[in-house]
Amino acid sequence: METILLRQACPEDAQAVLDIYAPYIRNTNITFEYEVPSLSEFRKRMEGIMEGYPYLVCEIDGVMAGYAYAHRYKERAAYQWDAELSVYLREDYARRGIGRAFYTALMEILKEQNVRNVYGIVTSPNPPSEALHLAMGFSLFGVSKKTGYKLGRWIDVSGFERPIGDPDSPPEKLLAIDRVPRRRIEEILREAEGMIR
Repeated sequence: METILLRQACPEDAQAVLDIYAPYIRNTNITFEYEVPSLSEFRKRMEGIMEGYPYLVCEIDGVMAGYAYAHRYKERAAYQWDAELSVYLREDYARRGIGRAFYTALMEILKEQNVRNVYGIVTSPNPPSEALHLAMGFSLFGVSKKTGYKLGRWIDVSGFERPIGDPDSPPEKLLAIDRVPRRRIEEILREAEGMIR
């Protein structure tokens, strides 16, 4: 029987996480980056995100199968209760429910942080990612046509959104990830692990 572990990332995971991300840069239009960042640059990115938001990894039998994180959606003050979600998986671990488990865990943690809306920005066509967002209750709010150029062609980008809090009441103070009780995060992660097959 496999050992499945969802946990919060740490800076020491940077190389394993970058190993998952690099093929997306080199071989796909799923990310619009052209060059693989250095390990030190990538680690700094991770640390910057982890100061405020959840950054998760999935290990299966000790192998890093994927990672996911949330980050601020837009910079202006009024957007602070919005977060964008990102998920990347090793190709050989696709279609096992890991993406759904990551999204579930991220949204539950973000609720604890008082985030109200979550977003997914997806290059399209990307049927697996589009299907994940729709299955997770997101709605398509727009498509930017031919907005990025990579691997010899222009690419559309679709935006998906989902409320995770009361859209009509005033927001509560946004909490950094380290203000969420560790025990609550562990509960969320253990529950989400059960979605992985």
